[in-house]
Amino acid sequence: MNRASLSSPSGILTHDGKSKFRLWPEATRTYERTGILILIAASILIGISSAVWGIYPGVLVIGLWVIPGVYSIVAYPRFGITVLLLMAYMLFMIIRLGINFPWGTTLDGIQLLLILGFFAHQKTAPDWSVFRGPIATWVGIWVIYNLLQFGNPTAESRMSWLYTVRTTASVTLMYYIFMYHIRTVSFIRFLVKMWLVLAFIGAAYAFKQEYFGFSAAEQAWLNSDPLIADLLFINGHWRKYSIFSDPVSFSYNMVVSSLLCLGVLKAARQSWKKIVLLCLMGFYLFTMLFSGTRGAYVLIPAGFALFAILNLNRTILILSIIGAVFFIGLIFVPTSNTTLYRFQSAFKPSNDDSFNLRSYNQKRIQPFIQSHPFGGGLGATGVWGQRFAPHSFLANFPPDSGYVRVAVELGWVGLFIFCMLMYTILKTGINNYYNIKNPELKAYCLAMTLIVYALNVGNYPQEALVQFPTSIFFYVAVALINCTYLLDQKEQEAVGQGLSKTV
Repeated sequence: MNRASLSSPSGILTHDGKSKFRLWPEATRTYERTGILILIAASILIGISSAVWGIYPGVLVIGLWVIPGVYSIVAYPRFGITVLLLMAYMLFMIIRLGINFPWGTTLDGIQLLLILGFFAHQKTAPDWSVFRGPIATWVGIWVIYNLLQFGNPTAESRMSWLYTVRTTASVTLMYYIFMYHIRTVSFIRFLVKMWLVLAFIGAAYAFKQEYFGFSAAEQAWLNSDPLIADLLFINGHWRKYSIFSDPVSFSYNMVVSSLLCLGVLKAARQSWKKIVLLCLMGFYLFTMLFSGTRGAYVLIPAGFALFAILNLNRTILILSIIGAVFFIGLIFVPTSNTTLYRFQSAFKPSNDDSFNLRSYNQKRIQPFIQSHPFGGGLGATGVWGQRFAPHSFLANFPPDSGYVRVAVELGWVGLFIFCMLMYTILKTGINNYYNIKNPELKAYCLAMTLIVYALNVGNYPQEALVQFPTSIFFYVAVALINCTYLLDQKEQEAVGQGLSKTV
């Protein structure tokens, strides 16, 4: 008998082993729901106590939850995954509340606990299949290559590697954790719903910033440094960042959340669900415009174009033509609106000084990339490069692109590995989409493939995959591309066995 089996009525994949955890998805579902409700209640308690008595009661409440929280993350990993995703999404909002705590390290700790929990569960429900397959292989190669960068002889600082490897190797390892623990259709539904709700919170807060203004603390931060105004104050208008770290992260999250709606829309049967998804998609894209991020504007037609290609039929073709005409008209229509004008400029890059400067920088760095096959070392550019090797050549080079950063820090060898990983993910996503029979799982696979594709397009003009929450949710999407296929295969096997018994 296989180590994994499917219960077709509920779509539940369970481990078949001699342990008390044999039916852990059913047995722990009630506990996980209770844990989530307790987590919500604790969050409300922390918020009220902090508002009335300051931050210290909130810190005390958090401290009291450390030990049971650690146990719950290890013992009930789906609860741990939920906490990780919530923390990743709300990280910068929590930081802006003024609570002085190493929240980034806390996220690292949660990831470490999930990894420890993975090996603990292997004793009772062994399943090493998550390390097999094309995506798993390239994920492993990418992680090992990043770890080996510690010994890069051209690196100016080992400390830069230490601080940067957290966002490259450790986050990437979450793919295996998600693959192992996302075993039910119901849990996938929960993750999708949570994603949409969190995105709605982000969009609603940006709406508040646009039409009701920044809070006093936010306005004080915006006025604290002239460099902030240089980046965020464009044509007499502040770019909005919502609950995220910056306008880029906010806008990219809104685009991928709209693509999530588009993919799930394909499987929605009830009219009210379709209306809700369409409204959410429109709201996400509308508030995304407040960010003023031109790179995000390009992702919209890119994502919709892939959707049209993968679902090409007469209706989709007609709608695509209408949408293309509307989009082209939007690009060239005369306007005095600053938001619309910035949107139009994204599709006229030759007239943009910022784009021309980035092109110049990329030309300037090409000889270095060609002569350094392993790059200048992980973390050589950006914040950590300036902190630990401020006088180096790369510390003052602005990559302004995820692909350029990989090429500069990890060399053309690292860029090849990274591109092969992304190619394998997209190829697997497209193949799985066509092979999956279950309409709901098919829709989830489509949505995740669109998200991965859009983020890869967006990784050229910006660094799309290094900031929370995108870095975590990206590998959730990658894992779901495979999880949906595996669940569908188990379902088809169960149906086939049932038919054979009937015959």
